[in-house]
Amino acid sequence: MAGKGKHRIDLRLATQILLLRLTVVALTLGIAFALLAVVSQRRLIHEYGTRSLDIARVVADGPAVREEVARDNANLPTVDQLEEGQLQKLAGQVLHATGALFVVITTEKGIRLTHPNRDELGKPVSTEPFAALTGREEVSQATGTLGPSVRAKVPVFAPDSEKVVGQVSVGMSTSWVYRLLSSDLRAALLTGGPALLTGGVLSVLLARRWRKQTLDLQPTEMTELVRTQEAVLHGIGEGVLAADTNGNTTFVNDEACRLLEIGSVTGQPVDQIGLTPRVLGVLRACDPTPTLANVGDRVLVVSARPVSREGQELGTVLVVRDRTDVESLTRQLDAVRLMSTVLRAQRHEYANRLHLLNGLLHGGHSDDASQYLEELLGSGPLGSALPGIDTIRDNYLQALLAAKAAGVREAGVTLRIGESTWVPGQLVLPVDVTTVLGNLLDNAIDAARTGSSTEKVVEVELLQDNSTLHITVADSGDGVASDLTEEIFVEGASTKPQSDIPGGRGIGLTLSRQIARALGGDIRLSRSRNPGAELCGAEFIAVLPGVMGESQ
Repeated sequence: MAGKGKHRIDLRLATQILLLRLTVVALTLGIAFALLAVVSQRRLIHEYGTRSLDIARVVADGPAVREEVARDNANLPTVDQLEEGQLQKLAGQVLHATGALFVVITTEKGIRLTHPNRDELGKPVSTEPFAALTGREEVSQATGTLGPSVRAKVPVFAPDSEKVVGQVSVGMSTSWVYRLLSSDLRAALLTGGPALLTGGVLSVLLARRWRKQTLDLQPTEMTELVRTQEAVLHGIGEGVLAADTNGNTTFVNDEACRLLEIGSVTGQPVDQIGLTPRVLGVLRACDPTPTLANVGDRVLVVSARPVSREGQELGTVLVVRDRTDVESLTRQLDAVRLMSTVLRAQRHEYANRLHLLNGLLHGGHSDDASQYLEELLGSGPLGSALPGIDTIRDNYLQALLAAKAAGVREAGVTLRIGESTWVPGQLVLPVDVTTVLGNLLDNAIDAARTGSSTEKVVEVELLQDNSTLHITVADSGDGVASDLTEEIFVEGASTKPQSDIPGGRGIGLTLSRQIARALGGDIRLSRSRNPGAELCGAEFIAVLPGVMGESQ
């Protein structure tokens, strides 16, 4: 039933389109024919008026006509005399030669001296004669005893004088003019009919093409679709950007503009609207896998999916989600987790040490127990586990380094603190600092663990300069390949497998550099490889201004 109803709606739409097109064509042709009729009528009347005037002038200027009219004006003949007179014969000859409707010659008082109808001879004219009788020529349309006509009236002057003694009126039938005009219109209609038929056929083809381009959607459906699109796509908390099969943007909502930092880009190619290389790569690849991307100071998750309807590809939709707050909370939770790990390690270490002290005391070895306590108090918490950590007074940095050291021992990697380390103050931005330092350490640990060197070592140096923290991280890995030295900070660039990482790799260094530059500092690769040295791998240096507080 639904299919049949849809078919009826389609048919109604097609009929409406056809009727609309036919109406437009018919109205156009009707207006054209009307204009043609008006213009043709005026042209024909003008032509016949001019012809009537020329005939009237010739007749009125004839010497015989001037003499006869002057004589008859003085002594009016009878009807029989007029019928047999020279003027009536001359008028008949002119009618026969020109095809005029009438040639009427009158006296100065408007009495007919000639007329095609004998009964009208000797009678006053039926139309106003005064213009011609006052010496002026006149062309007009009027209806007389012989019907409607275009007539010209010309004064007749007395021989060798400027005195008006009568007039000559020559008329052309407008009925004949209208018959000629009707003939022209019928000819035009014969050409207009095929034009109307052609317009109808083209309208049907246009309706079919329109239905194909609108995906067989009806006007009400398209209206509802647009309303739904506006309500949904502009109301959701996710960014949406759509592109057609040619790579041109077709839609972008406000949230996508905000997250991607782009403006109104509808109709522009996707590679010209300001997308970052990582986001553009996801869109072009139509990758549905959620991928992390940095845009400005935001961390986004982007994914793309193809869009189709009834097997026809329509383009690609990019979905953008903001994970900045989540990433911030994640970094804070990581810091808390590191502190918890250190506390558990401390608890474990102290438990072992207390057991040792308890054994020494129960065994009566009080001197040994006292010496052991002095060593513990001198080395500090976990001092024996990570030498040099006592040069760092900040709890967050201690916790991070201690946790990293404890974690990498199982992987056979040694984390050590450089001799130049000195951090007497406390962090004022622990989340940002631990994020940068943590990413640098993770990369160095992975490089050392997977490197070809037998010594798996990572060395970190931290140096406080007033409120600025200088970080140096070096490893014993294989270094950074020469073709990647300029690309390692580009979003998405990584030499590690990405299949096991949600959102993909290649975001740690990019995020860290963004944090450093937002603080007014930077991160750079100071050495890609150091062959022959213990720390033969890469070395990174980070400068983080304004992250340290006063010493305690």
